[in-house]
Amino acid sequence: MATRIRLQRHGRKGYAFYSIVIANSRAPRDGKFIEKIGTYNPNTNPATVDLKFDRALKWVLNGAQPTDTVRNILSREGVYMKKHLLGGVAKGAFGEAEAEAKFEAWKNNKQKGLEALKTKQEEAKKAEAKTRLEAEQKVNEAKAKAVAEKKAAEAAAKAEEAAAEAPAAEETPAAE
Repeated sequence: MATRIRLQRHGRKGYAFYSIVIANSRAPRDGKFIEKIGTYNPNTNPATVDLKFDRALKWVLNGAQPTDTVRNILSREGVYMKKHLLGGVAKGAFGEAEAEAKFEAWKNNKQKGLEALKTKQEEAKKAEAKTRLEAEQKVNEAKAKAVAEKKAAEAAAKAEEAAAEAPAAEETPAAE
């Protein structure tokens, strides 16, 4: 039986959510499967992957062929790195303890990269919010200035009107 590691689609239209499953290559995409080894949610930033690492490694070592997307997911999660290191242990290139140390170093490096990416995104959001706030303050200042000029013009017009009415009022009693 040819087994595949592939995605099984769930979710509503336009908002897909996937299960990572082991299935017979002849089974339909969303049909019968042998084992569910994780989930993949591409709707979050970055995409969320919940994977049973040891089960995925077991199936890869047993020869299950992943689809292209699943291969990328497994590679990103370190399954293929672990498989590569276990191959080196089997060939006698280095010991199992050294392989574990290399894998942990790779994993820590990957975590640092993800944390750096998240902090960069947060800083970009803060900078964008600050820029928007400054732009909004400039617009508000311009509006306030325009309102003040309009009020000043209205006050000047009223003063002019009052000044024009005052001499007219003084002339009217003298004429009577």
